[in-house]
Amino acid sequence: MRTDPSTTAGASSPTRGRHLSALDGLRGLAIIGVLLFHTGHLDGGFLGVDLFFVLSGFLITGLLIREIETTGRVSLIAFWGRRLRRLLPALALMLVAVTLLVRATGPAALVRSTLADGPWVQANLVNWHLLAQSAGYWDRFGGDRVFGHLWSIAVEEQFYLLWPLLLALAALRGTRTGTPVTVLATALAAASLLATALLLDPADPTRVYTGTDTRAFSLLLGALAATPAVRQWTARFAERATGAATAATAGAAAVIAALWLLADGTTSPWLYPGGLFAHALACAVLIVLTAHGPRGPVARVLSWEPLRWTGLISYSLYLWHWPVIVLLSPEATGLTGWWWTGAVVAVSVALAAASTFLVENPIRFRAGWATGRRGATAFAAVMVVLAVLWTAVPVPPPPSVDVGALD
Repeated sequence: MRTDPSTTAGASSPTRGRHLSALDGLRGLAIIGVLLFHTGHLDGGFLGVDLFFVLSGFLITGLLIREIETTGRVSLIAFWGRRLRRLLPALALMLVAVTLLVRATGPAALVRSTLADGPWVQANLVNWHLLAQSAGYWDRFGGDRVFGHLWSIAVEEQFYLLWPLLLALAALRGTRTGTPVTVLATALAAASLLATALLLDPADPTRVYTGTDTRAFSLLLGALAATPAVRQWTARFAERATGAATAATAGAAAVIAALWLLADGTTSPWLYPGGLFAHALACAVLIVLTAHGPRGPVARVLSWEPLRWTGLISYSLYLWHWPVIVLLSPEATGLTGWWWTGAVVAVSVALAAASTFLVENPIRFRAGWATGRRGATAFAAVMVVLAVLWTAVPVPPPPSVDVGALD
């Protein structure tokens, strides 16, 4: 997965344009947790998705608030255009490549689910589509869906659509939007937590785990951490009590680590009533303190170059890792344990690096054609190609049922 702003750097208002290597490292830590979870080595590694959510809320809100403070408004078309240039190329590449590969080599059931899920991925609604399938989330992560992991991408995309609209309305009050945004983020996060409590089914927490409304609090707590009130308080705290700020940063990191070690998606009764919220809150504290203390010990650890590099490819790595795991299963490869993990991680990293440096970054930073009218035309063309893909690829017939054998 990814935190999605145009830059990890400077997207956050607290730092006014300075690149924060530690936040790259946090993205790297998040995707490592997800990889370990999906390869069966860390039951709580799925919480890496929540870390991504909080980072995304923090960075995107920082960008939007900076724009309001500078220009007095939010240019929604420009914002959504940047999101498309940042996110769509790698996603479209993965969707086309995986779909064609599944059609060529996969079993019929996998081909059918891939073609059924694809349009919902394209529409950024796949989390609701999967909920409508009435299959438990924790049961879905077998070999029957190559796009099942993209529910979290859909949640973030829906947030990117709605949250800037609310901030654009707040900007109508003028450039001093700090208090309205703080109140809005707090109220919506509380409402999201309340929705989780009301909708939770302990027997199957899928609805609250993948629903946009019940996962929004993670993004909104990140957003709250980027508001001027929280930034200013954190800056004063870090300046006046350096030792306490360092201890708080280490404490937040320790809470996150403990929850990753203790959590299980199906057997931790404390997780959904409040555990996910507590984890997201700890992530928000860690992020904002790290942003204001980039030379602290925790920030230096997070800035470790291999961890930071992993963070730089984390979006493509999230996109590719699950299809690789499904298609290169232990049954397909004959590998087990850490040998299999090493193989799927190596393939995933290679594909992610190629996607990042050959597709994402060139379009993001150097493709002048990807902006303005030409960019809009390119976007429309990609949408058409994907729509054709879902309809043109032949769907295998459903398995036949011998009615006579049922008598």
